[in-house]
Amino acid sequence: MKIIITGGGGFLGSQLATTLLNRGELTGPSGGQEPIDELVLVDVRFHVAQNAPRMQQLVGDISNRDVIDEAIGNSQNISVFHLASMVSGECEERYDDALRVNLDGGRNVFEAARAAPGRPRVIFASSIASFGGAAMPTPVSDLAKQTPQTTYGMTKAMCELLVNDHTRKGHFDGRSARLPTVIIRPGKPNAAASSWASGMFREPLNGETCELPVHRDQPHPMTGFRTVVDSFIALHEVPEERLGDDRAYGLPAHRVTPTLAEQVLRELTEEKNLALGQIADAFDPRIQSIVDTWPTAADGARAVALGLPEPPPLKQIVEQYLEAFGQAE
Repeated sequence: MKIIITGGGGFLGSQLATTLLNRGELTGPSGGQEPIDELVLVDVRFHVAQNAPRMQQLVGDISNRDVIDEAIGNSQNISVFHLASMVSGECEERYDDALRVNLDGGRNVFEAARAAPGRPRVIFASSIASFGGAAMPTPVSDLAKQTPQTTYGMTKAMCELLVNDHTRKGHFDGRSARLPTVIIRPGKPNAAASSWASGMFREPLNGETCELPVHRDQPHPMTGFRTVVDSFIALHEVPEERLGDDRAYGLPAHRVTPTLAEQVLRELTEEKNLALGQIADAFDPRIQSIVDTWPTAADGARAVALGLPEPPPLKQIVEQYLEAFGQAE
């Protein structure tokens, strides 16, 4: 069995690849567990070269259909995890690129899966940013109308509809995981309007100051990176007969504010004797205006009913980050 991960050079893509290699098998067209013989990661760049057996890194842009075709090759038995995407903040600044990468790139992935032999499973990483607007309920559930108020969210909603329609037509077996904000991402802040969600943990844990662009009482749905990776795999493994005509499933999440983040960090400081940096107010009206269009709480009941995992307590998510990325004790 061959697995293709677009966005394989990113944080979630690389974590997913490692987990799949350790797992060694997934459900194949036979309906049974089949060994993962090959894992192809596709991305515009890779910060770390991987030389693991069975793994290939393919440098390329998903807006180029040839790149996707090369990744799939002549394989008869594939599954695709489509994670590649421009992030929210840069989508607002670069509209044409957002359509080229997120929408046209998504279409390339879906059309390539459609052309592949058999009926491959395709897992698409969507976002709660696909919701928005004045009529958005709190919490937002899979039954809410999607009226995104960002270009990023619009492209995610459109790809969700494409996944549903390709599945309806029998082109492939599609499933969309609608992600809340994922914490804690290592490294430096990125162009995502939600970058502060990781930064308000990561920077203090590194002994640095986090410049907070939103209000301290800003609630936001968040979940841990390990839970998201496990959710991608769990959604892939759900038998198709348990899925309905709406293949998009919102993941459960904690409702986190910067004030709550500070409380958790203080608890860890007392327990682990950490020397923490500060969270400093650095209000950015552009970031706040984007965040204001997003849900503040998420209802993941449909995903949980399928057997997808709920996130552990927020404190445990921070401890998982410390364990995985070797921050100071």
